[in-house]
Amino acid sequence: MCSHLRIFNKGVSFLSEQQHQQQLELVHKITQNLINSSNLNYFKPNNTELHSIISCITPHVTYCVLSDRILQPHSCLAFFHFLRTQHSNISLKPDLKAHLILISRLFEARKFASMKRILNGLVTDLEIRCPVSGIVDLVDEFEPHFVEKLFDMLFRVCSDNRLFEEAIRVYDYAEEKGLVIEERSCFVLLLALKRCGEVDMCLRFFRRMVESDSIEIRVQSLTLVIDGLCRNGEVEKAKGLMDELTSKGMVKPTVFTYNTLLNAYVGRKDEKGFDEILGLMEKERVVYSVATYSILIQWYSSSGNIGEAEKIFEEMRERNMAMDVYVYSSMISWNCRLGNMKRAFALFDEMAQRDIAPNAHTYGALIGGVCKEGQMEAAEILLEEMQSKGLDLNLVIFNTMIDGYCKRGMMDEALKLQEIMEKKGLNADVFTYNILANGLCKLHRVDDALTLFNEMGLKGITGNVATYTSIISGLSKEGRADEAFNLYDEMMKMGLTPDDRVFAALVGSLHKPAILAEEERLIVIRFGHDWDETCMQMDEVLSSVAKATKNFAVDITEVPDFNTMYEGQTGVH
Repeated sequence: MCSHLRIFNKGVSFLSEQQHQQQLELVHKITQNLINSSNLNYFKPNNTELHSIISCITPHVTYCVLSDRILQPHSCLAFFHFLRTQHSNISLKPDLKAHLILISRLFEARKFASMKRILNGLVTDLEIRCPVSGIVDLVDEFEPHFVEKLFDMLFRVCSDNRLFEEAIRVYDYAEEKGLVIEERSCFVLLLALKRCGEVDMCLRFFRRMVESDSIEIRVQSLTLVIDGLCRNGEVEKAKGLMDELTSKGMVKPTVFTYNTLLNAYVGRKDEKGFDEILGLMEKERVVYSVATYSILIQWYSSSGNIGEAEKIFEEMRERNMAMDVYVYSSMISWNCRLGNMKRAFALFDEMAQRDIAPNAHTYGALIGGVCKEGQMEAAEILLEEMQSKGLDLNLVIFNTMIDGYCKRGMMDEALKLQEIMEKKGLNADVFTYNILANGLCKLHRVDDALTLFNEMGLKGITGNVATYTSIISGLSKEGRADEAFNLYDEMMKMGLTPDDRVFAALVGSLHKPAILAEEERLIVIRFGHDWDETCMQMDEVLSSVAKATKNFAVDITEVPDFNTMYEGQTGVH
């Protein structure tokens, strides 16, 4: 009897001496076949033997073959894979016991990669139910060191496959039996939970790790949980967790930990929190990394303090830090936003001198900057250069270019670029359509804008406030009040809240003096106000509109702000 089979004898039907002898002979035949084909790394009985072998293989025979110490692990694997590929005979497929015997053989041979592959197949095989509970029932008589390694690896495999409840069951069993799940394996679960957005579960499990006497928390795990909390908007909870573990002496935060919190405070524009983290870094004498400097540049630039950002940039030079494309792109981007195009291009040239290849973000920032300045020829040159370097054009860059053309009144070029964009497989989004509709309306091509609006609906793209505002304003400027009000009603049915420009445009659309008073009353009722209470306030609006009727190219920005006028009254949003 094979040495491992004492574990599996429970529940096996009693065999007659003749049956027992027949099975031993079959085991010997299979074993010899495997030994003879050991150089081929596969099990291949000849056609004569195949039928007789397959028809006689039982789970008990499988256990004996896999447990036979005469066989090398690769021969066991060959037999195992042979059984798994016999789709016509379900009874031949290795069961949970067979998996465990093979895994134990691989463990003894230190074939951990193969061991993990088999375990992964076991966990993901839908035909083998409840692998964790099943394994628990079968491992009691295995050598303790193997059992501990088995459950540690099983924990990782469940985590990798996002079987989080199963992973927790493995951890519970290990904790109950005094087995150790390594901290690195726990990190695998934390990472998987964070990637799936399971931040609460991630924090709860991390708390169990902290409370465990057998797990020494690494700073990588703390930083990962802090990052998850920050991404979930729970920055103060993340900061509190760091303070708690630091005060207990359990872990010492690194520059990566501090950078994570710094970045979160930048996103929240929280100056107090930002300064507090910088203070802690100074107190602990934490050396800034390139990422830290990038975050500082982002902080000062977003605050409009480009001068301080330049000082940080120069400090990086003085420290001979390896400034990468992200640092340069950040500096270029903020200079472009602030209109410092000369400085932006100087930095771009410096990148070339330092052999730092610009990426799509670098070009996108420059294209955005020159488009803002109305320099479409420069934008086209940058676009061509970008393509020549094999950089993919994204939707943001196309939208930026289209917006640049529209602002210069170059609608034909804008519409042509939209066609090019869609031929490249990039579908126009609501922002693309908003840009085009606004550009067309400014050129009094409202019908073309309406065509685009209808095209959006056909493509399943829902308009937003900006979409309706542009077209309502365009219709209003042409005195097409009925169409403008119909769009307003549609907008309200969609649950969109109109802004001041919509209200002003609708008032401006009523340019026929004969019907002005009645339409004025209807507008007030539409907007949810009492007619008698607002008559006096409307006089000012009507006066403005009346002055505009002589030449109805009404600039809606000149019409009084309805939201301001009715501030605090019911029905105004």
